[in-house]
Amino acid sequence: MSSFAQNPPLVATRVSVAYSGKPVLRDLELDINCGEVLGLVGQSGSGKSTLAMAILGLLDKSKARCEGVIEFEGRDLLQLSENEFRSLRGRAISLVLQSPLSSLNPALKIRTQLKEAWRAHAKGSGAACEDAIRNSLQSVSLPASDEFLCKHSSQMSVGQAQRVLIAMAILHRPALLIADEATSALDVITQSEILALFRRLNRSTGMAILYISHDLASVAGICDRIAILHHGRIVECRATADIFTNPQHEYTRQLMVALPRIPHIAQEAATQAAAAR
Repeated sequence: MSSFAQNPPLVATRVSVAYSGKPVLRDLELDINCGEVLGLVGQSGSGKSTLAMAILGLLDKSKARCEGVIEFEGRDLLQLSENEFRSLRGRAISLVLQSPLSSLNPALKIRTQLKEAWRAHAKGSGAACEDAIRNSLQSVSLPASDEFLCKHSSQMSVGQAQRVLIAMAILHRPALLIADEATSALDVITQSEILALFRRLNRSTGMAILYISHDLASVAGICDRIAILHHGRIVECRATADIFTNPQHEYTRQLMVALPRIPHIAQEAATQAAAAR
């Protein structure tokens, strides 16, 4: 039995979401354990981002109907007010999105944006803020110099901008980081570096990560478990090595067939990741 399963889950969901009466998530059941990296894999339109937005309380209530339970640290998030959600977002639950250059404000310096993120959930001196910012930048392998902090997003590579977003997301050391297609806009080498960064942050801080992707192969080396989302339901959720060596659901097997070169590579990466734990 996984060591993660010995403790109560950090997140436990049984949730349904419909847009204008059209079901997107159908009694979706998923647990995220404290300290684990869980991969959520499904094709485009399967509801992956809908689940992320539901956890964060960011669904458009005028269009989406969300029912069920989403427990986070024992609290049902669906019962929270918007003010209560604001106290959680960015502090206890953080989000990293797909496109870093569009997520950062091009008019503001990086220091300004990081300061705003810190002050949203912390009180303290300017020195304390600067220390937190520099520590966060260093933890994602970015320079913590004044020169770098005075840059704008347009002066960075896409990979650097994504690291800035991650630094912003972990400023308050959240219990859960949601990475929604966070590497899909990156080249292969940068993608590999960001994936390794997520795994290193998980190990060094104990932060749980929900890594959302349409690419089954990309999750192989960093995830402890993989959940397969199909037609709004989790059809399979098991240890990464088990998913690749012995897929149980027909849809999972179809994903494998669609990526003929990946299973061997992914299986090896998954086995190495399991051994490293």
